[in-house]
Amino acid sequence: MLFASIIVAVDPVAVLAIFQEVGVNSVLYFIVFGESLLNDAVTVVLYHTLDGMNCYVDAGEELTAVMYVIAFVKFFTSSIGGITIGALFAVLTAVLTKYTVETRVVEPLLVFTLAYLSYLTSELFSFSGIIG
Repeated sequence: MLFASIIVAVDPVAVLAIFQEVGVNSVLYFIVFGESLLNDAVTVVLYHTLDGMNCYVDAGEELTAVMYVIAFVKFFTSSIGGITIGALFAVLTAVLTKYTVETRVVEPLLVFTLAYLSYLTSELFSFSGIIG
């Protein structure tokens, strides 16, 4: 299952390249792009969840129903935690960039810095940094 969690993510880079070459509607392009990001994020969370379960198997322990429930809860906790931290940093970014109208040079630096801090904060609390 651990190997399957790695190969399950189908990267739509080729599809996106064809979309851009053909000139597909930008809404469809961004929907497929967003879906690919979400797919990658779910794959990473699934991998970490299954890797945590694999530690018990490597130690010779047998997986119980409680461990499966804990893995299920951990999967959703990691996802929801990443989304929450990402939303908090998005609001912080929106508020801070609202007051940088006269110094537009600072905005890209602020956006990139806060986006990276969102990722680091999510990973610090063992949430999904990609979703955040």
